Amino acid sequence: MVLSRFWLVIFISSIAFVIFSLFSGNSYTIDNVLNGKKDDPILISEKYIDQSPVFIKDSILKAPNQTMIINRDSLNADTTYVYKNKVVKIFSGVQKSDGLLPTCKSTLLDLIIPLIAYLAFFCGLMELLIISGASEKLAKGLSPVFVKVFPSIPKNHPSISYMTLNFAANFLGLDSAATPFGLKAMESLQELNPDKDRASDAQIMFLCLHASGLTLIATSIIGYRAAANASNPADVMLPCIITSFIGTIAAFLLVGIRQKINFKSASLVLTLMSLIAAIVGLLMYVNHLDIIGKNYFTSNLSALILVGIIVFTLLFSFMKEKKFAAANTTVYEAFVAGANNGVKTGVTIFPYVLGMLVAISLFRNSGLFEIISNWIAFAFSTMGVSKEITDALPVALLRPFSSAGSRGFLIDSMNTFGPDSLTGRLSSIFQCSAESTFYVIAVYFGSVNIKNTRYALGTMLLVDLICVITAIFVATWFF
Repeated sequence: MVLSRFWLVIFISSIAFVIFSLFSGNSYTIDNVLNGKKDDPILISEKYIDQSPVFIKDSILKAPNQTMIINRDSLNADTTYVYKNKVVKIFSGVQKSDGLLPTCKSTLLDLIIPLIAYLAFFCGLMELLIISGASEKLAKGLSPVFVKVFPSIPKNHPSISYMTLNFAANFLGLDSAATPFGLKAMESLQELNPDKDRASDAQIMFLCLHASGLTLIATSIIGYRAAANASNPADVMLPCIITSFIGTIAAFLLVGIRQKINFKSASLVLTLMSLIAAIVGLLMYVNHLDIIGKNYFTSNLSALILVGIIVFTLLFSFMKEKKFAAANTTVYEAFVAGANNGVKTGVTIFPYVLGMLVAISLFRNSGLFEIISNWIAFAFSTMGVSKEITDALPVALLRPFSSAGSRGFLIDSMNTFGPDSLTGRLSSIFQCSAESTFYVIAVYFGSVNIKNTRYALGTMLLVDLICVITAIFVATWFF
């Protein structure tokens, strides 16, 4: 209900603002909101050639292609004059994201189809883990801890192994593997859900922990910083880990208090201390490496882990071929059956993702998001927050809505202020310390047709806020 109302508010307010801007004269056309593409120039005016200043008129007529660009510099969008059919079209600024119709197309071609491919492959592997008995063994080993965090889940339930693989993939920055494992976990948890339209306590706990974004190897962030010529691309890794870890603990505490989890459980405390020790140990190892060593280690660890999971799954399945024969199938046929289920899941979640991304596209292109972000930045500046921090806030504000959009702001902030500036580093921490909340809710709850998300959205947004505040303190402490 909350998600539905929020979606409606974004949609209706964005459309109302677009119409208001058109009739108030703040916008010349709304065609870009419907058909424009990201980084396309925005049409702001049209004039007859005789109405243009003389120097512009002469320059356009003399220029090849009858096009003139002025105000060319690296920080501001160019103003472009294009003469065609007796009319000079004036363009200035660039579009923030794809319009409504291109978003529909790109959602299918650039997001859903690749996601379906990932789902097909990893759901095929999951089917092998299930039939071979590997997932059952993993669930048995982790049941003592998981039953404390998820008291409604029976011991040795298959969802435990799926959630474990999802957390591990997120931890190592394996986004392509994390989503299929997570969707499989949601399907398994839905089997235990007595009210199929309403999110269960276990589903909310899992999704909030997943969305808190605990990441050890921020491979993509290191890559963006390296491309921007940062002096040490991996220097934000430790702040990213600290911020995302605090976000995960906050998510666990907030949901745990709501669900009356027993935080004094010995197995729970031991697991938490072991996780902290593992993180600290790995950080100590990585910290003594030089720049090349850090880049080499971070770029290969995740890939090796993923290859290891694939190899283990195939070898274990080969060793347990009798179980496949007992199930009247083969290893390959089981993989194909699992992959087919992955394709069906991808098709199921497509409308949920499409609806959310179209609303976000309208929100950004309407100009409403920019106004709200400017207000928030102004409020922070009046409280004495430095400009270096407020310049990074657009990344934090857009992160819950769109990973691609916030990534664009991240790259822009590094290009504008420098990758080694506080703004560039803080933007990097914002980007890697949380998930895209609305996308995650649309995908995961949509995959099992959950209509009432209860308090999941509010908790996830609160965790996002905690991550933003933590990132600011951590960044100013480190840099």
